Amino acid sequence: MATNYYTERNNKNLQTLERLLDEELPSFCYDYFLSIDSRTSTLTRLNYAHDLKIFFYFLQEKKFRGNKKIKELTLFDLESVSSTDVELFLSYLSHYFYAGKEHTCSEQAKARKLSSLRAMFKFYFNRGLIAVDNSAKVSSPKLHEKPIVRLDSDEVFNIIETAESGYGLTAHQRVYHDKNKVRDTAIIMLFLGTGIRISELVGLNNDDLNFKDNSFVVTRKGGNKAILFFDADVAAALKRYIDYKEENAIDSMDPTALFISANKRRITVRAVENLVQKYAKIVSPLKKISPHKLRSTYGTQLYKATGDIYVVADVLGHKDVNTTRKHYAAISEETRKGVVGKVKLKPDGED
Repeated sequence: MATNYYTERNNKNLQTLERLLDEELPSFCYDYFLSIDSRTSTLTRLNYAHDLKIFFYFLQEKKFRGNKKIKELTLFDLESVSSTDVELFLSYLSHYFYAGKEHTCSEQAKARKLSSLRAMFKFYFNRGLIAVDNSAKVSSPKLHEKPIVRLDSDEVFNIIETAESGYGLTAHQRVYHDKNKVRDTAIIMLFLGTGIRISELVGLNNDDLNFKDNSFVVTRKGGNKAILFFDADVAAALKRYIDYKEENAIDSMDPTALFISANKRRITVRAVENLVQKYAKIVSPLKKISPHKLRSTYGTQLYKATGDIYVVADVLGHKDVNTTRKHYAAISEETRKGVVGKVKLKPDGED
């Protein structure tokens, strides 16, 4: 069934979360994660747990100077966290060492971790388990707008051509390309032709496709399903891949999966990221192109074609249209030039 992939993914997330709660987070965290269980996804809760783990590690090393281990922390210790401590934590995230590795956080990553802290502190404060919530007194980091990276029309054509032909690949890469070019082309065209998320693509099953009307079913964030459509070019690429699997008797350990990896399993998110980057480096070496950037490319082209931000939001699965507007409806230089002369200061013919 189509839910198998997502059920398996959720089970893995839950197992990891349970391990973190048992082994690496303070015992008082159980109540907090239980309180958000019914209104958050397993991935959201797991991300919260990782964010909080870094915060508790900071408290262990910097506030308590190693005199208290993370598992020994109590709600009294949480109550003692000042707004200055939280600000020091945000500064600490700029450059820190954890688990033997060096880490840095962007403004966006800092803001997300602060949001995770606030949610936890707010829970214990509202329950009357701590007397003060100093995290609420700390301002979020100022976020600077980043330029939206996407492919232009020529690059869209070229990345598809590169996936099909293998032009520009090394001799070593060509060995694998000959085996995977039909699959890789179908993946890239599906991204560029529908704008689906990488998790949605990886989770596709064979029976999710309907070539009678060129539609397919995706599982969106939160588990909701949606029916999307693809054009004739994407349909042709998908049919070639399906025929290739049948002609070459490509069996999978997951027979329901649409896209199969070299090890006969459902293709992973990492494998898809790697194959997209491989072809993108040849076509556009100065742009850091990921599957999400292919999604951005589709969103931009769709907005240009329709001019309807609500249609773009619906197709891309955005719950908040402001997210869509931020990324796809920014006024471009081309648009700015196009408005020149639209506002008349004098009647026509008057000097």
